[in-house]
Amino acid sequence: MNASRMKSPAIIATIVGAGLTLLSWSQNWFDLRIADGAVAGTIAEAIPVAGSVASPALAALALAGLALVAALALAGPGIRVVLGVLEVVLGACIVFAAWVSIGDPVAAVSPAVTDATGVSGAGPTAELVASVTASAWPAAAIAGGVLVVIAGVVVLATGHTWPASSRRYRGVRLAEADDHAEPTARAASDRAIDDWDELSRGDDPTG
Repeated sequence: MNASRMKSPAIIATIVGAGLTLLSWSQNWFDLRIADGAVAGTIAEAIPVAGSVASPALAALALAGLALVAALALAGPGIRVVLGVLEVVLGACIVFAAWVSIGDPVAAVSPAVTDATGVSGAGPTAELVASVTASAWPAAAIAGGVLVVIAGVVVLATGHTWPASSRRYRGVRLAEADDHAEPTARAASDRAIDDWDELSRGDDPTG
């Protein structure tokens, strides 16, 4: 594909990646089970832990990605390079934030353990975790971050060849009134009246 035609694919990839990250953040990431005896009556029940708890930073990162879309659509070639770098860094941060939660799910569900038991602190809450089962949504967040990184690389590689924005800002020029237009129109009207008067008297105005 021609590099100058990569503007739309790059912007669409950014929207999809940031949107997927934001959607993942709002879904259930882990099913947490508290150790026996920690919470009476809730031992057998799994506690859902959303992405907003396991990785709260993803929402801000995803919204920043969506904000980049508007900037990319209007920016010139020089600014696109800066935005491309920012987009690569942003996507890498999304991947890192989701990967940290997957790599240490016990720490990721620690706020949920505190809400359920009142116990705080990384060590004490970890002792109360019986099991943590991950869903597919953390992986979806990583996929969204990877897509944002790829879009940023495309911006860096092809952004300088993109066509300029179609938006045009045109000044309004007020045309000066023609001072001679009204007298000319009036003179033509007067001549028509004079010709009519001559016809009424029986004279031929064409003579």
